[in-house]
Amino acid sequence: MELWITELQVPGLKISCQTTETLRLETTEFQELAVVKTEVFGRMLILDGAIQITEKDEFVYHEMISQVALNSHLRPERVVIIGGGDGGTLREVVKNPAVKEGILVEIDERVIQAGRDFFPKLSCSFSDPKARLMITDGIQFIKEHQNSFDVIIVDSTDPVGPAVELFSETFYRNCFEALRDDGMLVVQSESPFLNEDIIQMAFGGISQAFPLTKLYLANVPTYPGGLWSFTIGSKKYDPEKPVVNPQLDWKYYSPEVHEAAFKLPPFVAKIVG
Repeated sequence: MELWITELQVPGLKISCQTTETLRLETTEFQELAVVKTEVFGRMLILDGAIQITEKDEFVYHEMISQVALNSHLRPERVVIIGGGDGGTLREVVKNPAVKEGILVEIDERVIQAGRDFFPKLSCSFSDPKARLMITDGIQFIKEHQNSFDVIIVDSTDPVGPAVELFSETFYRNCFEALRDDGMLVVQSESPFLNEDIIQMAFGGISQAFPLTKLYLANVPTYPGGLWSFTIGSKKYDPEKPVVNPQLDWKYYSPEVHEAAFKLPPFVAKIVG
């Protein structure tokens, strides 16, 4: 008998993957959490019915949400990640030689545990000497820290429930205050094909808080529409231009991909005006 996991990506569109095993299924304090093994994408983490990561394509998302800012900031020494409890973004942050401290702020400890139990290539970052894990509310954490970080990365779920505030102009202004004078903020801002309103919400809110705001793209097969956007706000540096190249072992990111990611198709450029 074939067993399939199906995500309702948007009304009228679903994606299904054949599964071979259910590794974990639980209700945490904050959400429904599942880990399954799929035929095509390997192990998959699902939160509230939405695919978060898979072993097959996680590197695209994690490299692109982190390395663009890290390689266009001259001194990204202190980096904080809001969300991202699987550890993939933290992995990319702490392996960058310029980073002295990578702080992961995750509200749901069970996501971190799922990373430890089932995704060792991501959660290996937890034991890095530069890594620091905090189980707390990222929104409140940002409010309580001013002029503290060089880069803030918001590795959030979709803007539903408590995560809605992570897409608010108030939160982006608090991030501005939490950054040092040359700091950068990066957020995942969803699909140009299916989530125009979310892109406009993120881009509009960040552009109200930061003097320089840009959108860039990457291809993540298991995310809605396959084409994914990231929005970056910068106080000083142009994020479109990589200024350092540590020659790390990337699978998707490169300085050439970095620059190309900002070359938006006309339909995407139109979304952000």
